[in-house]
Amino acid sequence: MRSSLIAVVAALVALPLAAEVKVLKNFTLIDGTGKAPVAAAAMIIDNGRISWVGTTAQLKAPAGADVVDLAGKFVMPGIINLHGHLGAVVDLTQSADNLTEANLEKNLKAYASYGVTSVLSMGTDKDLVLAARDKQRLGRPGETRIFSAGKGFIFKGGYGGLAGVNEGISSPAEVPAVTAKLVSQKVDTLKFWFDDHNGEMKKMPFDIAKAIVESGKKNKVMVSAHVFYLDDAKEIARYGVTGFAHSVRDKAIDQDLIDTMKKNGVWQLAATLSREASMFAYAKDAPFLSDPFFTRGVSQNVLTTLKSKEYQKSQAGDPHFAHYPDYLEMAKKNFKKMVDSGIKYGFGTDSGPPGRFPGFFEHWEMELLVEAGLTPMQVIQAATKNSAEYLKAKDLGTLEKSKWADLLVLDKSPLENIHNSRLIDSVYIAGNRVK
Repeated sequence: MRSSLIAVVAALVALPLAAEVKVLKNFTLIDGTGKAPVAAAAMIIDNGRISWVGTTAQLKAPAGADVVDLAGKFVMPGIINLHGHLGAVVDLTQSADNLTEANLEKNLKAYASYGVTSVLSMGTDKDLVLAARDKQRLGRPGETRIFSAGKGFIFKGGYGGLAGVNEGISSPAEVPAVTAKLVSQKVDTLKFWFDDHNGEMKKMPFDIAKAIVESGKKNKVMVSAHVFYLDDAKEIARYGVTGFAHSVRDKAIDQDLIDTMKKNGVWQLAATLSREASMFAYAKDAPFLSDPFFTRGVSQNVLTTLKSKEYQKSQAGDPHFAHYPDYLEMAKKNFKKMVDSGIKYGFGTDSGPPGRFPGFFEHWEMELLVEAGLTPMQVIQAATKNSAEYLKAKDLGTLEKSKWADLLVLDKSPLENIHNSRLIDSVYIAGNRVK
């Protein structure tokens, strides 16, 4: 009897699992490749991956498939944010103590609800973030995909990082051991901060930055650099860093930097214009404080604080406040020049820290990029195809056969007006509709 039961169980285990198949049809497809939109498009999603894409007229829906009619809708790839910071903020307070599994999960779900389906967390991560990433990669995530730089490099006593997470280094000799630990964790990039916060803090010496870049090359892992000043960017580009995590903001970039970046394959991986805009936006009642697209993602405590005269006065009292609008305009001009010069570029916001709200900021960033002179198609490609390329995430970024079905369903075309990216009907990650 027992042997018969074992045989039956074995036979059941050997049977192929029934495929989970979804069909989306009758939408306009913006696939992220840069090709013209396809009207009356259709897609078959099999266990989270796109198995077929074409027109509804050509569609042969598999028997038993879950068919979703998206007539009148527009579908684009999920947004990929190449510069975020995960899980360390509650309301407007940032702390290593806030970086818990529960807060991380809440953060990822917030991103997902806004159509940000992947985020590269840039250097302020506890080990639990990497553990969550590894767990995701064993199957199909139902929330935003994590990419991580682990614990980024800061200069001891200098600018950057998160207190309680990042430990500073003081010499190039310390770099190999730190890199070895990060490589053992399979970080998606190394990250270092090279800035002095408007002259208020110590800046990392160039020999340490060079050692980090060389260590990344030796270990075949990307290296992303936080920069602010043109002269710093020019020197670090000479080392062959993989990408810059912000636009240069102190002065206009020159041909020397462009030529060096082209020669060494350096990316402008993010402009972070929304980060620059947020530095002065809260000194008064920002227009978006009453926008339901913003308010649905923040607590009442946050809204009350941002609208308070005391908070607004504190923001305006920043000693560098008068310079922040200029930094934003310089960042816009420099990013546009990078794009026009043929430098490879991606998309990122620096969302996550206090006042930089996950999800909302990515849509604001897209609008600011259009203001900077990019076309909506260029912005969409930056936030999808290009960013996936930077991450070497071959299964993401475009809506093509065999790739993961990470996508946004929109009510209107973002190519006609990038503001339409906010008109979200639904979001799918690996074929699962986000709740």
